[in-house]
Amino acid sequence: MTFTPMTRLLGRRGFLMGSALGATAVLASMTEIAHAAGAAPARRMPVIFIGHGSPMNALADNAFTRRLAAWGRELPRPTAILSVSAHWLSQGATGVTVQTRPKTIHDFGGFPQALFDIEYPAPGHPALARETIGAVKQTPVIATEQWGLDHGTWTVLKHLYPKADVPVFQLSIDYDKPAAFHHAVGRDLAALRDQGVLVMGSGNVVHNLRATDRGTPDGFKASRPWAQSFDEAVKAALAGRDDRALIGYEKLEGASTAVATPDHYFPFLYALGAAAPGERAKTVYEGFQSGTLSMRCLQFG
Repeated sequence: MTFTPMTRLLGRRGFLMGSALGATAVLASMTEIAHAAGAAPARRMPVIFIGHGSPMNALADNAFTRRLAAWGRELPRPTAILSVSAHWLSQGATGVTVQTRPKTIHDFGGFPQALFDIEYPAPGHPALARETIGAVKQTPVIATEQWGLDHGTWTVLKHLYPKADVPVFQLSIDYDKPAAFHHAVGRDLAALRDQGVLVMGSGNVVHNLRATDRGTPDGFKASRPWAQSFDEAVKAALAGRDDRALIGYEKLEGASTAVATPDHYFPFLYALGAAAPGERAKTVYEGFQSGTLSMRCLQFG
């Protein structure tokens, strides 16, 4: 099995999302993996979801980035981070990065050179990445070295773990699949939490670049009613861990505009699925950038 190339350009700023991949599955025995990965921490790792917003947050000193920095100090130190980013979309297959030194991908355009100059030199973790192949039961997972760390991953990890000393690998989002599939893959990823893996979804609960108000200051309230309504509907469903409502997000108020395309919502479903049933969501940060981008960040466990 190989990846079908998929490249998509969304929004006025040209946020490039996609993949052009071709790789064969790489399997490793559980004994080899356990030896390579070393002893897992005694404490089960939490699951997090980050609303990443603009790539410029990598350079910014604002309430959001300061909260990320504090959050990184609060979290137990992971053996590795598995990132499911809105900016790695595949078609007809799911991939996992297995390289020792993943490259920093500057998958955007129209931003200052200072943003393109940033490198996030975190190592990969091939052993745990290959364990993901066995952990995911919903679909075959293909090992690849043809991706790296895209901006949905490194722009937030730059604040969470500024030393880039925690290994990171990524799992792609099969854009052909429905919401329930992504939640189910998240459930499969839950097993990695006991191996010291911090499962991280990176997207935005509300994300419609064509309907942003770029001159609007960051704030707690959205500049448009549909963005506020959908974000509050998600918050209410999370309070009751109503996963069914969150999987069926199209029925929530404001959904047709708030989730014009689901690429940034799907990472949230991976985090939700990786959380144990009944495991409550802690709101780590909430607010809006550019008027309508929900920066909601969550922690389970």
